[in-house]
Amino acid sequence: MMQLTRIIHPQEIMKSFLARFGTVIFLLILLQFQLHAEIRLPAIIGDGMVLQRDESVKIWGWAEPGERVTVKFKKGTYKTDTGKDGKWMIKLPPMLAGGPYDMEIRGTNKIIIKNILVGDVWICSGQSNMTHNFGRHRERYAREIAGANIPEIRQFLVPTNAVMTGPIEDAPNPGWKEATSETVLDFTVIGYFFAKKLYDRYHIPMGIINASVGGTPIEAWTSENGLKEFSSILATIEKNKDTAYVNSANRKAREAEKHAALQKTGDKGITGAVTWYDPSHEPLNWKRINIPGYWEDQGIRNLDGVVWYRREIDVPESMTELDAIVKLGRIVNADEFYVNGKRVGNTTYEYPQREYVVPGGVLKTGKNLLVIRVTNNSGKGGFVPDKPYLIIASGDTIDLKGYWQYKVGEVFSYNKPNSTFISAQHQPTTLYNGMIAPITRYTIRGILWYQGESNASNPQAYKKMLPNLISDWRSQWKLGDIPFLIAQLPNFMEVDYSPSESNWAMIREVQLETALNTANTGLGINIDLGEWNDIHAGNKKPVGERLALAAMKISYRENNIVHSGPILKSWRIEGDKIILSFDAVGSGLVSGNGEELAHFAIAGEDKNFKWAKAEIKNNEVIVWCDNIPHPKFLRYGWADNPDFANLYNREGLPASPFRIAL
Repeated sequence: MMQLTRIIHPQEIMKSFLARFGTVIFLLILLQFQLHAEIRLPAIIGDGMVLQRDESVKIWGWAEPGERVTVKFKKGTYKTDTGKDGKWMIKLPPMLAGGPYDMEIRGTNKIIIKNILVGDVWICSGQSNMTHNFGRHRERYAREIAGANIPEIRQFLVPTNAVMTGPIEDAPNPGWKEATSETVLDFTVIGYFFAKKLYDRYHIPMGIINASVGGTPIEAWTSENGLKEFSSILATIEKNKDTAYVNSANRKAREAEKHAALQKTGDKGITGAVTWYDPSHEPLNWKRINIPGYWEDQGIRNLDGVVWYRREIDVPESMTELDAIVKLGRIVNADEFYVNGKRVGNTTYEYPQREYVVPGGVLKTGKNLLVIRVTNNSGKGGFVPDKPYLIIASGDTIDLKGYWQYKVGEVFSYNKPNSTFISAQHQPTTLYNGMIAPITRYTIRGILWYQGESNASNPQAYKKMLPNLISDWRSQWKLGDIPFLIAQLPNFMEVDYSPSESNWAMIREVQLETALNTANTGLGINIDLGEWNDIHAGNKKPVGERLALAAMKISYRENNIVHSGPILKSWRIEGDKIILSFDAVGSGLVSGNGEELAHFAIAGEDKNFKWAKAEIKNNEVIVWCDNIPHPKFLRYGWADNPDFANLYNREGLPASPFRIAL
């Protein structure tokens, strides 16, 4: 039988399509309209948030223009209408500490925010030492992590977001987190110990807003309005707003780097027939070198490039079944670590302490081959001294310090690129725009600031920048002179046993003078908490607790508390001796280590500083130098790392470094 083919007209197809899908399209359009009209909240306003007690609190968001928004909280009902710009804001009256509470926000939709506390909220900002979380210090703070089940301490972690084009209104975030032994791994160590000390004392909920980024200058955290007195910086800000300019500059920089990379000769350790980490590689002409240590200090000169280290170790059977932990201290700059030919870890820059997990079964009973490929781009390369170098497994350890074999895989001999990459987070205003601006409407009690390392090369500029930042942030929050607490930079780098100049000492001086000369500003003195070989010193608990002492004095008005180490107050000259008086002496001045007072230096008109003698008498310090009968200048703790500075009060708090012209 012949089959008839029906020819369907295009108009019929259209009618059929509309019949089938018209309703769906209509619903999608309606849904899109509803989504546009629904109330939306900023990331910081959500479940688990901590609202500031005793202050008017802003709740804000976005909705359809003209939409009525109602907020119900703690038996109060508050209403407003959305503006033409789609924004709305409601102010809640001051509240006492307490909770948990729920909040209802209603417009065309309804939002319920749960588990809200009312307490004190502190911003924690700055660079990497504020960024460091418990996850990077598990071993040192194992006990504190295990005991960190305090739901009334909470953190809101602002994601790293550098924006060149101007301030933004919101940024994504997973929300507020209660402190538990699991979640605290993401908490700033300093901020947590600050909050815990205050919580233990006042039994008030504590919220910490962590907005910090490693390696960043103070200019990046300052708003454009806050930089209006810096004409050259304003010019940079304007150029950076032009995305075409930034993209073009970065393309040129990438091309320049690519050209520079072409000048490399290639690493022989990975370009040969057998890689140097392969157990079958025959190590001919390898030489002896010590770990830890820099290769420039062990007979190698002017080498930027790749150096391979290898060593065979004997491993007992007991260490082969379970995962092993390998600690490789700190390595300058980057490394790749191999065990029996298997790569088990790598780090791309010098600052993190190396701790790698070797899966069970990779180590074997008897001989095992360890190989480390180290890449260094400038300065001394190798393994930082005074750090742990060992393998830990099943309760046993193998020490990795001592002699290894080494061989140079590649020598870098390329020209430096003539174009510079524009890194957003190092540009002025960018971190303010992307991380601070979105939270300036959130009511807070005060600010913790740990920063300065990235500005240490220009302390004169920092002298203006730091008080300028404080003024800028206070104006942005519009809460008056809210407390601003500065973590003074600790000791760092090699100990110099002769009086010397120091940019780090000058940064500390700026931090001290800013605290003394700016209303409601405190200082945590940390000159004894650093490590000579690690800019990220691990002893962060007292940093947070000393900032908490400053908060107790400045914000909580405990006038009888010893909130600081000794601060120079005044001086007088009697003959060839200088008599120093101090504030914050507590129950008395003492030598912190039981030895004679040290790290005082004086100079005459020639400014040729000599170490001086010093002694405590009647809670004053008398300083003199037999070779300088007419002293004109005095310094205390004036060095990158004044390791033997030992003036303290009896409460165990160190004196701030200082210098004076007599």
